[in-house]
Amino acid sequence: MIDRAEIYVKAGGGGDGTVGFRREKFVPMGGPDGGDGGDGGDVVIVAENNLSTLSGFRYRREFNAESGNRGGKSKQHGKRGGDLTVKVPIGTTVSQMVGGNSVIIADLIEKGERVIVARGGQGGLGNTHY
Repeated sequence: MIDRAEIYVKAGGGGDGTVGFRREKFVPMGGPDGGDGGDGGDVVIVAENNLSTLSGFRYRREFNAESGNRGGKSKQHGKRGGDLTVKVPIGTTVSQMVGGNSVIIADLIEKGERVIVARGGQGGLGNTHY
């Protein structure tokens, strides 16, 4: 039975903004039209009642959320990265290592209780904002 596990999580990065200019024959004032990048996904830990041990983390220890997509021309906003859900048994204590010391973030004691352990990055701005 495994009752203690150390995992590494990484939130998704934000997508890049796009630089683009609209230039058409019959549009007198074209101007910038680069879209914004999408936000990165979060890493969320959720308590489940159908799990009894942390044995699922024995061979898989790294968890990465999706990054956001870059923006497009014509002011198209990039797609947001998907959140990553990590399921743990009820009664799990989530902690973070800070400077060699363990700091408790959450104690998941009810079914469905969730905590965001890594927030995704913000998408970049396109040149329509400048």
